[in-house]
Amino acid sequence: MSTLNIAVVVGSIRKDSYNRQFAEALARQFPAGVTATFIRIDDLPLYCQDDDANPPAPAVARLRQEIKAADGVLFVTPEYNRSMPGVLKNAIDHASRPWGQSVWAGKPAGVVGVSVGAAGTAMAQQHLRNVLSYLAMPQLGQPEMFIQWKDGLVEGGRIGAASQAFVQKFVDAFVGWVRRQAG
Repeated sequence: MSTLNIAVVVGSIRKDSYNRQFAEALARQFPAGVTATFIRIDDLPLYCQDDDANPPAPAVARLRQEIKAADGVLFVTPEYNRSMPGVLKNAIDHASRPWGQSVWAGKPAGVVGVSVGAAGTAMAQQHLRNVLSYLAMPQLGQPEMFIQWKDGLVEGGRIGAASQAFVQKFVDAFVGWVRRQAG
């Protein structure tokens, strides 16, 4: 089997982001032959259609290249006001424009998220899935992960014992599904 490159896009840029911690721990559960490339989104300018005709800013060009190089994309998003964060939507918009030049199209995607609330990012994930559908990104439907952040979810940079099997089930399904889509 060839090596898979999974782009991991974390929708939070907060220094101590629960979603960043969870994403890094989840990526440690990827099997051999699967690499995680964490995509930086905190340095992107605000998307403006007026800029479509100009060469993209270096950060935008980097984002587009990293997504092009990926075999699949894992989105890890918090929930802000019952939706995805603006910084995540901004990154999605940059990599989907100008019209007809989206680097997202055809990339298999997975969506997960962590929140302190009991609903665990369900609304943010649904809104994100709507956008990804429009961008022609095939999405892993099951298993879903709506994770409530609690002490012990991530311990020492790894998924805690209580959640490890649950997260591994998702990782195995996602990696297998990306391999089938990329094959």
